[in-house]
Amino acid sequence: MAAATMAALTASQAPGADVDHRTDGPGTERADDARPDQAPGDDSYHTELPPLESPAPPRSSPDPSPSESGIPATLLAAYKQAARSLGTSDPACGLRWELLAAIGKVESGQARGGAVDKDGTTLKPILGPVLNGSGFARITDTDGGRLDGDKRFDRAVGPLQFIPSTWARWSADGNGDGRRDPANIHDASLAAARYLCAGERDLGSKTGLHRAVLSYNDSRAYLRTVLAWYDFYRKGTHKVPDGSGAVPTTPGAGGADDSGKGGGGSHGGSKPHKPGKGGGHEGGHGGDGGQGGGGGDQSPAPGTLKPVLAGELTAYTGGSFEERPRVRAAGKSGKALKGVRIEYTIKGATDARFTGGSAKATATTGADGTATAPVVEAGGTAGEFTITAKATGRDLTTTAMKATVKPKYTFARKPGGPLKAPVDAKFEDVEVTLAHEKEAAGDVPVTATVITEDGEENTKGPYFTDLFGNEDRSVTKSTGGLLGKKGVLELPAIHTDGHTGTFVLRLTTEDGSTYDIDLTVTE
Repeated sequence: MAAATMAALTASQAPGADVDHRTDGPGTERADDARPDQAPGDDSYHTELPPLESPAPPRSSPDPSPSESGIPATLLAAYKQAARSLGTSDPACGLRWELLAAIGKVESGQARGGAVDKDGTTLKPILGPVLNGSGFARITDTDGGRLDGDKRFDRAVGPLQFIPSTWARWSADGNGDGRRDPANIHDASLAAARYLCAGERDLGSKTGLHRAVLSYNDSRAYLRTVLAWYDFYRKGTHKVPDGSGAVPTTPGAGGADDSGKGGGGSHGGSKPHKPGKGGGHEGGHGGDGGQGGGGGDQSPAPGTLKPVLAGELTAYTGGSFEERPRVRAAGKSGKALKGVRIEYTIKGATDARFTGGSAKATATTGADGTATAPVVEAGGTAGEFTITAKATGRDLTTTAMKATVKPKYTFARKPGGPLKAPVDAKFEDVEVTLAHEKEAAGDVPVTATVITEDGEENTKGPYFTDLFGNEDRSVTKSTGGLLGKKGVLELPAIHTDGHTGTFVLRLTTEDGSTYDIDLTVTE
């Protein structure tokens, strides 16, 4: 059952097969989703997924902490107290503490495995990337550098990654000490709880839960990752000592690659919202290793592993990566180490795999100290993931390489803007163009399916008709057609029945590229 659940959550589709990780399309708004400011963070987050097996309970052996179900004591208490507080002030919201724990895991690895003091404040600043418009949103300074130490641009702050401007509105005093500090897990947890429940959301419903998580970071992959941890924690957790929790190896604030440099100020953090690149969570997300605080033993290891790459690891959906992951093993003196067995592991929310379908592969270093992994197949889900390299049987540092799967095809719709039609009418002249590397893509089969807002199949709402006039909610057409223009997908009329509301027209190509169009049916 656990494997089936994880398979559903991580289904190959950007961003997911079981749920539509989008909420409203451009030009539409909902009262419960209205947010006058940016989301907490910056769209950078840890992409590790929980183990497929059920959480292990505490053991009598000396160190149960490596189990991913272990949550540092102070953080666990803060999450539970915040949920209780919201249950008293806003019982209709239905917030569970496991949701706060899931977001804390994805945002900062539970504050670097629980690296907090007795009051719950992070021992070192946890900061997201500088939001200067390079890879993330551009947010000029809003707090004079008080929270994030940067007087030019904002950065996401703290274990739940709030950008200063969002913290200014949603800040809370969770431990009753008279201060509101985004670097304090008690304050940040209560603020995040308030934010998630804003707009009279009902987190007990699937739709309400998804909208709440997406309001923190409007990313389908982010939603899928948070829901995976949420489901995992709901099956069982246990308390571990502060500072002994598992630390993420993927890039992001509070991970193993987070040196703790580049931060200053009291603490802070927020991420942009995509809220994506620039207005995200209550806090923010770091980018490719948000510079927050390090934690742990910083003494040099006897040897190192370092990536040896000619460029970025990128591929299109449905294809394979031209460059293979490769690392070099060296001793403390820098001399190449021969015969070291390297274990490569793919971690992330895409379905990229090494040739053969496995997420793990091994290689042995040669005389020059380098070991090259097998070819990586991109799969059908666009997004980012990491490939970690670890030496087995040797005390060498572990390293990680970021990889990106890009959609093979990009979509555009004419005309733009929301699509609306009354009941018992039609959506007509819906035209979509496909391009690959900016060139029109001809003769590409595209399947168009009408689904619910939650990404599920339905038997009501907008529909196509077959040759006999029967309702059909899925058709396949090719760009260009027999007489059409190259790269242009002309869809048949989409009829409406007597059901009102917002539906989704999902376009999917064989390689996994997807495009969603909101269809709103009015009275």
